[in-house]
Amino acid sequence: MFIIMAAWMLLWCWPLRYSLESDMALHMTVQIPLLIGIGLLLSPFVRSIEPRWLVDADWLGIPGMVAVVLVTSFWMIPRALDSALSDPLTDAAKFVTLPLAAGLPLGLSWRRMPPLGRAFIWANFIPKLGAIGGLYLAAPVRLCAYYRIDQQTEAGWALVTIAAALGISWFIIVFFGLQSAPLKTWFGFQVLRRPEPESRGYSSALWR
Repeated sequence: MFIIMAAWMLLWCWPLRYSLESDMALHMTVQIPLLIGIGLLLSPFVRSIEPRWLVDADWLGIPGMVAVVLVTSFWMIPRALDSALSDPLTDAAKFVTLPLAAGLPLGLSWRRMPPLGRAFIWANFIPKLGAIGGLYLAAPVRLCAYYRIDQQTEAGWALVTIAAALGISWFIIVFFGLQSAPLKTWFGFQVLRRPEPESRGYSSALWR
């Protein structure tokens, strides 16, 4: 836990924060995923103390994944990136919402989703990422006031490359049967079940 919190604070420190936010591609493909990763790393600690009512409310992981989609979509908007650079309070909100309202729900809710739900999320996320990258590449003008047009082009290529890599990875897992349980779980082809204690009176069909 201490290491995770230290990494969170390190990302907030000015030298590293400035170096990542000064480049659009690094801002979108390094800093934002790292902040989401902080929340993912926190999820095992939260899962052990997660109240029963919250588990029940997160039915099949749908509410948590809706939060993930909304928060990540917001921070992909050019206006939001500009605001994070110009307003310290907005930047602070990014550092709070991405780990706690995107990464943490992702870590908690993903295991509760059935394989079809996970596959649906991937099938929408990968084309969406490529479409955003294509938009940055095709735009004739700057979409972000604080980034140059060449930085916008680099960010577009980075997003398209990541989308292509994820798509190829998914294709390999589907058609070549890669025997990796963690990868299959994350790409939506295997479900992990964690039985609930019998003393609670709940069946083992629920996931934590």
